[in-house]
Amino acid sequence: MSQAEDPRRETAPDDAITEPNRDDVELECGWGKLIIASTFRDPQRVAEAVCAERAGARNIAFYVRDPHVVLAQAPHRLFLDPSHTFRLNLANFTPPEIDCAGYRVRSLESLEDAEAINRIYLARNMVPADPGFLWTQRHSPNISYLVVEDVATGAVIGTVTGVDHQQAFGDPERGSSLWCLAVAPEATLPGIGQALVVALATMFRERGRAYMDLSVMHDNEQAISLYEKLGFERVAEFAIKRKNAINERLFTTSADNDNELNVYARIIVNEARRRGIDVELLDAPAGYFRLTLGGRSVTCRESLTELTSAIAMSRCQDKRVTSRLLRENGLDVPEQREADGSDADAAFLKRHGAVVVKPADGEQGQGISVDLRDVDEMRDAIQRAKQFDETVLIERYCPGQDLRIVVIGYKVVAAALRKPPVISGDGQHRVRDLIVKLSRRRAAATGGESTIPMDAETERCVKLAGYAMDAVLPEGEQIAVRKTANLHTGGTLHDVTHVLHPRLCAAAIEAAKVLEIPVTGLDFLVPSPAKPDYVIVEANERPGLANHEPQPTAERFLDFLFPFSTSREMPRAETAQAEH
Repeated sequence: MSQAEDPRRETAPDDAITEPNRDDVELECGWGKLIIASTFRDPQRVAEAVCAERAGARNIAFYVRDPHVVLAQAPHRLFLDPSHTFRLNLANFTPPEIDCAGYRVRSLESLEDAEAINRIYLARNMVPADPGFLWTQRHSPNISYLVVEDVATGAVIGTVTGVDHQQAFGDPERGSSLWCLAVAPEATLPGIGQALVVALATMFRERGRAYMDLSVMHDNEQAISLYEKLGFERVAEFAIKRKNAINERLFTTSADNDNELNVYARIIVNEARRRGIDVELLDAPAGYFRLTLGGRSVTCRESLTELTSAIAMSRCQDKRVTSRLLRENGLDVPEQREADGSDADAAFLKRHGAVVVKPADGEQGQGISVDLRDVDEMRDAIQRAKQFDETVLIERYCPGQDLRIVVIGYKVVAAALRKPPVISGDGQHRVRDLIVKLSRRRAAATGGESTIPMDAETERCVKLAGYAMDAVLPEGEQIAVRKTANLHTGGTLHDVTHVLHPRLCAAAIEAAKVLEIPVTGLDFLVPSPAKPDYVIVEANERPGLANHEPQPTAERFLDFLFPFSTSREMPRAETAQAEH
């Protein structure tokens, strides 16, 4: 961004200011207030400012000179943030060359951009900010919002916020700081976070700022490695926060086996604890826990509870039974048959032109092969599927978008398109290497739940796209490396609840009622989530409630289990700080 493009660049010389021209500075950032503690003379006032945060927000006192003194003012309400502060000397900063193929960094330009920023915050479990507030601040001399736009789709897939200390409080050190660095979990293009940091640093350098600071959790090794690579150095600056439900994990000790919970169990456990519901971990690695409130106790395995009957569970587990029940009750399902190795298998393929092969009892996309058009290919897929279940189904292939609808208490609470993993070529790296890199990013974005298997199905999809695993993918070329869009095999979720067609809502609710299952994830294939046409391909008795942000899936789940519990409008626990 050049100086000419930045209307907020001041004209007064920086060296004209020798001391702060404001006292007790509190900057409203939408998610709470950034309290510049170095502008306060009275530590009691710093403590009061931090404690005065509004419900659902988070105040941060930064540049606290005497943290022990401030903490002593309200030790029961405040805590020292376990983050490191890193500083980039902008005078010596030379922006590295970054290959931004497929995306561009730009300023906030519309209310839609602000809404996209907030969606990314929610998807990253960060404290949200009112999009209206972000939009009103777009011309503020104090705060700058940058976003990354996917040039192919126009979607906003990354964001960062910068605070200009010179403009905000006449900082004699001519400093600046970076906040809220976040990349959409569904983003597949590499280097987005680095591009945002470099763009913000470049903007502040062009304004004549001396340095740019940021705060990052002490154990966020991946982020710290990136910052050190860019030239950031650690400095002794401290932050203080208020003890609240948002950042509880930062000042309390979790149970020893909390870390063994996967993301699908953890999202429920965290929400339960925020409501004051007692949580007993029964088998953390397997996702079993018991929730108790008053005289009511419910045992769960992730989102599967004892309120789901064994009959309902078995109906979902056996895809033959699922399909038969739904068809008999007037719902649209694709034709299928049980593979038996006879000529009838080949005849089924010939009649439909393309088929799906999958185990009758399976989950997380295991053993599924999609869009098979050759008899030998189909037979190979059947053998692979038998590794997961002896009974294998052949199903008519229905092209369309993969839609997951979550039903809780026979109400639709979330709908998301599931898209298969796509790699983007840079003209330098092999297909194999690009898959490994994308898989690493997907794992980091989902707590290790989403990875791309390097198996025969991935090789088949690459071959269908016209490439070999060791071929160099041309710059700008994109190929899907899986046909299925399951999160566990590298797929991404994109919320479409707000555009879901009423007929799809009705079909999902009816399917749940037919199966007599109160909590389920229905898998649809649709031409568009906004259109009425569909087929239902599966029903999941233990749907993952994570990754459906901004929809409050865990909240609605707890509402269903404990109708009289208080569902506070409270953001989820924060993750890696850049991270506010």
